[in-house]
Amino acid sequence: MREASGQLRIEELDATVDLATARKARGAFFTPPEASDFIVRWGVRSPEDRVLEPSCGEAVFLVSAGRRLAALGVAVPSADQLQGVELHAESVARARALLEGASLRSTLTVGSFFDLAATNTFDVVVGNPPYVRYQGFSGEARSRAQQAALAQGANLTGLASSWAAFLVHAAGCTRPDGRLGMVVPGELLNRNYAAEVRAFLLRRFAQVHLVLFEARVFPGVSEEVVLVLAEGSGGCDGFSMHTVRDLAELDGLLPLTTRHGRWSPSAAASNWMNALIEPRALETCERVVAEGQFSSLTGWGQPRLGMVTGANRYYVLTAEEAQRHEISSAELVPVSPPGSRHLRAITFNADDWRRLTQAGGRTYLFRPPGDQSTLSTGAKRYIQMGVRSGVAEAYKCRVRTPWWRVPDMVAPDLFITYMNHDAVQLAGNGAGVRCLNSVHGLRLVTEPQLGRSLLPLAAMNTLSLLSGELVGRAFGGGMLQVLPREAGRLLVPSASCVSALAEPLRNVLRDVRALLRQRRVPEAAAQVDALILRDSGLVTASELDCLRDAREALHRRRMARSGPSTRRI
Repeated sequence: MREASGQLRIEELDATVDLATARKARGAFFTPPEASDFIVRWGVRSPEDRVLEPSCGEAVFLVSAGRRLAALGVAVPSADQLQGVELHAESVARARALLEGASLRSTLTVGSFFDLAATNTFDVVVGNPPYVRYQGFSGEARSRAQQAALAQGANLTGLASSWAAFLVHAAGCTRPDGRLGMVVPGELLNRNYAAEVRAFLLRRFAQVHLVLFEARVFPGVSEEVVLVLAEGSGGCDGFSMHTVRDLAELDGLLPLTTRHGRWSPSAAASNWMNALIEPRALETCERVVAEGQFSSLTGWGQPRLGMVTGANRYYVLTAEEAQRHEISSAELVPVSPPGSRHLRAITFNADDWRRLTQAGGRTYLFRPPGDQSTLSTGAKRYIQMGVRSGVAEAYKCRVRTPWWRVPDMVAPDLFITYMNHDAVQLAGNGAGVRCLNSVHGLRLVTEPQLGRSLLPLAAMNTLSLLSGELVGRAFGGGMLQVLPREAGRLLVPSASCVSALAEPLRNVLRDVRALLRQRRVPEAAAQVDALILRDSGLVTASELDCLRDAREALHRRRMARSGPSTRRI
């Protein structure tokens, strides 16, 4: 898995030449040899095995494969047995030198992996595909990748990151009885765009194993990392999930079996994070949804990304800065300031906004409504300052006309937190302000008055908090990231449920807000649980305990990776 400007690639180190900037630009990070050795030991089983490493970088996996073949009695593998493809010629040159230094012959090709025909000829395909997010994965490269995936029967969306097509195309290079071993981002487990990949793996392979780590083990990588180990063909109805603390525990997994259990999703493309919790907790969630007491957040409205300025430091101002630059009030739009710390107590009202403004918060967006002829003198000077400082040429700015006007949005009814330490939360927008893309907005289409006043409170229950852990993405520092599409999948009390409990909910609002201001999330959730889940008879006491245990287990797992990597370069 590789990252570059949002792109993961765990490869390529050179202690003598400083290529850090160039490598990061295309995602060059370190692949721990423990990981490559483990995948290769699992995959390479015969002295005759032919091994391919797509997007091979400096051939970390091919070096491991050479050692493995030697252990199987191969004195010198043929060049046909160790093959690699890499787009960057410099990496191929270093890979050749490393392989020759290890007395290994190989066949390395400079070019795109997607130009390699998927002819099902390799016994083992192993590696670490590049991870370029969809924003940077465009044009001909994306087109070739999507076509290659489609040729294998996987119809990837335009939102798919590059690793998805690599994984699918790699499967096409694997013999029907062969093995595929890949390092991929944790997005495989629950991202919407990866649903097609999940379905493909179960459709293509006879066995699928996933290896997850409790700790951060890949230096320089903030995301969760998953090892995918798949073999055979003909399809299967589930997969085995193995969790280890760190790289040192990998050896204890071999040979891979289903001794830790096998999980069959209700649908191949469904959320594979569900395999991490007790089946009873999942069954409880499914039951309350089926009974109409909970629904996805999209049942209330569609989450939307906040406004993207392209340069918050320039566009988002304090009151003092706006006054100093003599920008008129008509050229400023009140906004919720960047971040979400101020949105953690159910509501964000006009008094909250004024307090933040008076305390020096960035609560104004520079957004003149007219054209150049209607600008105030202060706004004209401020725009010229943006030109001189390079803001006008920033990516999101230079594609706008005029560059200085940020696309507007309607003030949302509710805010949805984007990056979370404790939990995904909703907050009512009593201040009536717009939001930036550090949070999401929700315009309510179902029971808007009820939703504005009580949905953020009702959603502070354990079942909703658990669903946030399931749909979100564990990020560096133990943070939980939820994008708009994933936010739409949050399970929250339905309008009928909230309406039936409106008065009791209003009675606990003050106490719950006080607890949340102190970041006492479990205690706050317990008060809401008593109304929404327990006293209503929606779940039994033991079912509620199961939900709490599941949420705590996922939260604890996420926080376990908040420290530095357990593996040092």
